Amino acid sequence: MIPDRPLPRALLALFALICLVHLWIQVFGPESWSRPTQVALMPALALVLVTAAGRPLGRLLGLTVVALVFSWLGDSAPGLASGDTAFLLMVGFFLIAQVVYVVAFWRYRADSVLYRRRLLLVPYVGYVAALVWICAPNTGPLLVPVLLYGLLLGLMAILSTGMGPWVAAGGALFLISDSLIALNAFAPGLDLPQRDLLVMSTYIAAQTLIVLGLLRLERAPEPRITSNV
Repeated sequence: MIPDRPLPRALLALFALICLVHLWIQVFGPESWSRPTQVALMPALALVLVTAAGRPLGRLLGLTVVALVFSWLGDSAPGLASGDTAFLLMVGFFLIAQVVYVVAFWRYRADSVLYRRRLLLVPYVGYVAALVWICAPNTGPLLVPVLLYGLLLGLMAILSTGMGPWVAAGGALFLISDSLIALNAFAPGLDLPQRDLLVMSTYIAAQTLIVLGLLRLERAPEPRITSNV
């Protein structure tokens, strides 16, 4: 759902510009500008969400803002550290973001592939299982956190299928983006061309589709909810 008011439209255009600049830097440099533009992404997208939704945000969009904040911390906190510490900071904050998305989407699970068209669970479960199988031998003491993150990421993507096609596409792209990071960290020898560009383009598309899809959902008739918790 593209915002129909001038301010959120202008902010969406600004967000798109930041995205284009950041992706350009991934290919052509200078590398020193990669972190500042990446750190600007999620705040810009959160502003689009807040201004397009109006007030009060409500539970679903409020939790989405929280998820964007922790995603921003996952983008920015690693710049304050190096090596394994930077990686753990990134994984930790994105793990919390996935938990928040799971909580936000859980109320709408009756419309997801957990309950409908269950055959579509197979590619999600198979993808996560294959990813864990490839990465597990090289995770060392990080095996449990990697398994937990993989399960949460897969669950988020599965639950996103109950939120409409835009959010479902965003959940699937988030799964792909984070799997590329995992493969780079735990699958030595796998050298994907333009890996950073692939990671960031799928990540940006994922978060954008989730936000725009949820704005669209909020304007639609109330979906069926299975529980109040």
